[in-house]
Amino acid sequence: MNWSSSLKQFQGYLQLEKSLSANSVEAYVRDVRKLEHYFEVTAQTVLPLAVTVTHLQGFLEWINTLGMTAHSQARTISGIRAFYRFLIMEDLLDADPTETIEGPKLQRKLPDTLSYDEIVHLFEAIDVSTPEGTRNKAMLETLYSSGLRVSELIELKLSNVYEDLGFLRVTGKGNKERLVPIGRDALKYMRIYLDSVRRHQTIKKGQEDFVFLNRRGSGLTRVMIFNIIKDLAAKVGLQKSISPHTFRHSFATHLIEGGADLRAVQEMLGHESITTTEIYTHLDRDYLKQIIQDFHPRS
Repeated sequence: MNWSSSLKQFQGYLQLEKSLSANSVEAYVRDVRKLEHYFEVTAQTVLPLAVTVTHLQGFLEWINTLGMTAHSQARTISGIRAFYRFLIMEDLLDADPTETIEGPKLQRKLPDTLSYDEIVHLFEAIDVSTPEGTRNKAMLETLYSSGLRVSELIELKLSNVYEDLGFLRVTGKGNKERLVPIGRDALKYMRIYLDSVRRHQTIKKGQEDFVFLNRRGSGLTRVMIFNIIKDLAAKVGLQKSISPHTFRHSFATHLIEGGADLRAVQEMLGHESITTTEIYTHLDRDYLKQIIQDFHPRS
């Protein structure tokens, strides 16, 4: 089995059985191709099923000399490990050569967040006298109110907005659906946008169910959302580098600082593992001391 055929099978497995997004599938395949490229560069003729721990150790040394960051190295190792687990699952291999391979030790990077005052300052700077401003206000209120990923925001459907219940149905990673609450303010600004802007647009065929549209009646792109937020930050003189994900981070952080249950936040964010959600527990010491004083029986 050569690299081309094994990668084709791996790609099919990720798409059909794991239901990963196109971007995730591409990332996994790209990780494995780095290993294939290593053998080409070092003039070694090694097929996928013949790779050993020694080969992988040489590969790790090689990517380290390329100046690849620790996070990129860890991501690459993770992709290669998934590839070999797939080969074992398919009974194409008996032993996993990645089993004893360890990636670089990573320091958990805390996500950038905005304070509530900074978020209010940003929202107040949006010019709601324009159609685009009215839409942008509704979008950012929704991002912060529900902690959506940018992909979930631009894919949000009218048919999945349950105004009477105060919930949104969103499709997250791996095409997994979840229900997330949306606040009254976000719903209010969404309704204003729908009634005063979107209702008067000529909407392109196939785009009728998307909530947020551009001026031409088509769905928005990730880049457009990034640029809207970047321009707004520059307008208010915000020194932090922010993105759509910053609102998601802020949503989670503010909930946990307010005393929300970690499992509930995990469910709202759509995290498969609670360890991913735990990154948001970077709470200040005064808050932690207060929790001890309020709840510990011997405080």
